[in-house]
Amino acid sequence: MNFLYKFALLDLNRVIFLNKDDSEQFIAGGIISRPQSFVLGAIGVDLDYFSPPDLPVSAPVFTMIARLVREKGVEDFLNAARIVKAQYPDAFFYLLGGLDDQKKSFTNYDLCRWKSEGIVSFPGHVNVKHFLYQTGVFVLPSYYREGVPRSIQEAMAVGLPVITTDVPGCRDTVVDGLNGFLVPAHNPVSLAQAMIKFIISPEMIVKMGRESRRIASLRYNVHEVNQRLCSLIDL
Repeated sequence: MNFLYKFALLDLNRVIFLNKDDSEQFIAGGIISRPQSFVLGAIGVDLDYFSPPDLPVSAPVFTMIARLVREKGVEDFLNAARIVKAQYPDAFFYLLGGLDDQKKSFTNYDLCRWKSEGIVSFPGHVNVKHFLYQTGVFVLPSYYREGVPRSIQEAMAVGLPVITTDVPGCRDTVVDGLNGFLVPAHNPVSLAQAMIKFIISPEMIVKMGRESRRIASLRYNVHEVNQRLCSLIDL
């Protein structure tokens, strides 16, 4: 595979990546040289549209938005919700996302089974921004090879703290302990512990949410990202 990448990218002056891990992997594998590599950081979001609500939520409302495939950490979110709900029954959990046709997707049967359990709610098709306004903490326990997850960028832009995994792409969005928490992949216990921190100290929701918005303003302004991209490709 490295040979194919190297052959395809041989004559390029620039190779643009969304995250540092992918860039370093290509350099370490001898696929490209370091001077060829440029890390864009993210595709960016409209910060005017995804602006913070007038009244942030400080309640234990945890929302995950993702395609319902295993690599997005859906089962870890469900298992963490079970752990937290057993100790803190007033916590709320929402999972937004559609079923996918690929092999590792879940089925309608899985969805019905989860709904009948009553631990996590599935709102169906909703306006994402308006639903984020009803959220306290955004969660994405993905182990999918992400660029920089757009769902996290949007959540940070509206001023939500984030719990995500310490994996490529996801880890670039969170300064652990500043605007959220990084947890190991495939570890619902650690995920639940991070959720419980927000339940025990709800003031962290608003405080870390403000940091998320600050970071998003610095890194994820779509107009600034587009300008950087255009300059990289000499447009």
